[in-house]
Amino acid sequence: MREVIIKLENVWKIYEMGNVKVNALQGISLQIKKGDFVAVQGKSGSGKSTVLNMVGCLDVPTKGRIFLDKKDISHLSESELAQIRGKKIGFIFQQFNLLPTLTALENVMLPMIFQDINREKRIEKATKILKMMELGDRLTHRPSELSGGQQQRVAIARSLSNDPDVILADEPTGNLDSTTGKNVIHFLEELNKQGKTIVMVTHDADIAKYAHRIEFLWDGKIIKTKKGAEKLKISGISRKGDGKK
Repeated sequence: MREVIIKLENVWKIYEMGNVKVNALQGISLQIKKGDFVAVQGKSGSGKSTVLNMVGCLDVPTKGRIFLDKKDISHLSESELAQIRGKKIGFIFQQFNLLPTLTALENVMLPMIFQDINREKRIEKATKILKMMELGDRLTHRPSELSGGQQQRVAIARSLSNDPDVILADEPTGNLDSTTGKNVIHFLEELNKQGKTIVMVTHDADIAKYAHRIEFLWDGKIIKTKKGAEKLKISGISRKGDGKK
């Protein structure tokens, strides 16, 4: 039996906006086991990003408890949460969030600085990951010199720099064309096969169905859970349109 790596117990997140209280999450309970590939699907405003913030140690719940590797992280300080994020969680964002003045190699090296990894090891590790992402010929390119698909692959490489247990992907294909988006999902599937736990937030049903399990969110509540409808056939992926420059 695979062990539970993430557990949410009756999690509420309430934002106060003046005299108005907004219930972003309303009693979410969720278990994710090590090696799972889970999609959280819902429309804009359903609470998807708030769930990701909870799981990713970016925020704490108003009520309820969150466990990461059996450790209750619900009421930790920001500095304690930052330490956990740096060691256990990798983030992939829709907007890529690459630093424009840094090369692909430097962007991937950046998270390792905060874990006190020496420069020689940072270069070696970042180079290895970028080559794995088929970007060995783009090490010295800055984001403006890369296509959207290449930028997202750099972002994926950066998320792997500290060898995290969990990869959190927030609309990872949102700014990409359909073919490039499927290529990105291919890389996530490969990471999952290598043992990484993937939690992906998306509004796109065609993307969500490649996960092992889909949690449907509506008004801050999980209203339905189902298995992914299909697995992506790697042999059928075309890399055309990834836009190499």
